[in-house]
Amino acid sequence: MQRVSINRLQPGLFISLSHVGWVRHPFLLNEFRISSEKQIQVLKEMGLEDVPWDPQRSTTVPLPEVARSAAPEEVDFGAAALAGMLDEKKLRMERVRRQRERLARREREYDQEISAASEILKTLGPQPAEAHAEAQKLASRIVDGLMGSESVVIQLMSQKVREAGLAFHSINVMVLSLLLGKAAELSAEEMKYLGVGALLHDAGKTEIPPRILRATTRTPPEEEYYRAHVGYGIKAVAGAKGMAVPARNIIACHHERWDGNGFPNRLAGDKIPRLARIAALANRYDNLCNPFDIQSAKTPAEALGHLFKKESGAFDPDLLQRFVKVLGVYPPGTFVTLSNGAVGLVVESNPNRLLQPLVMLYDAEIPRHEARMPALTEAASNVESTLNP
Repeated sequence: MQRVSINRLQPGLFISLSHVGWVRHPFLLNEFRISSEKQIQVLKEMGLEDVPWDPQRSTTVPLPEVARSAAPEEVDFGAAALAGMLDEKKLRMERVRRQRERLARREREYDQEISAASEILKTLGPQPAEAHAEAQKLASRIVDGLMGSESVVIQLMSQKVREAGLAFHSINVMVLSLLLGKAAELSAEEMKYLGVGALLHDAGKTEIPPRILRATTRTPPEEEYYRAHVGYGIKAVAGAKGMAVPARNIIACHHERWDGNGFPNRLAGDKIPRLARIAALANRYDNLCNPFDIQSAKTPAEALGHLFKKESGAFDPDLLQRFVKVLGVYPPGTFVTLSNGAVGLVVESNPNRLLQPLVMLYDAEIPRHEARMPALTEAASNVESTLNP
């Protein structure tokens, strides 16, 4: 970075206040693109003579040096502007603290549900009735509790810090399915069936060798073996006599496609049970974001774009439209650059403002648990582009 005199600043210059320290200035970020004359006035009021600026991230250049001329003194309103911004920052910090606590609580709850799902899948074979009962309890907890905040979907994108496994995928598909089911206005009873079926949709994969499950390409016999996981899943829940048909059909039909090119029965359109259509969409999305081969993983935004542009024929068009609205144009887990030059991670979508999600801002000097999470309206910025992590 180069240094520039405060008197040469203008909106569009990207500056750094890292040398000042975040707690000692009133701005949202240590590094940002100046957006108003008010910000320049506050910088002057701070007593700074010059600041570092980055030509590459600026959209303009500093003003030329000008000779000072005698002029009548004006009333200095800078102190009031600085004090106002500091008060705003204190309120913003308190709001962010509450947001972080809420997010941390959801993360802990999600970890607990993954552990519960793992136990259910382990006991499904030897004790199907007991496992089914626990699956019903888990579905009820998520419908009644976690569904209160859609930001829980952020967990779907944290595969890099987790051990990939069936329980993680099963919970992801369950939560995504329930979010979509809620948007599709399912009844309370249907939501419970959806939760149980989505949780157990891949139960049959425990019978498939990991080598075949993890393969990026399969021979015809291997593909046939892989597809048999649907039948193995139905066999696994056979002992759960009380399982409702709609939940069982999710296991049987989560690989059927709207265009009739799915398996095992090549059902098409409305012939596919609706709850299975919901789970199929959630399943495909999570597999795109969290494949076994992490190098081929798509960002959440890329996964949504892929579904909409390249695989729309495979899914119920009404549900696909609802799914996009549920996750937002920038789904939780998407890395973005903002118009003020900042980089951040989307942690929550806003159904009423799809282009203005809640973003966790990245700053190398600030730990993740203290990262700021402003609404883009208060950051006076918008999403400029998405990034591959």
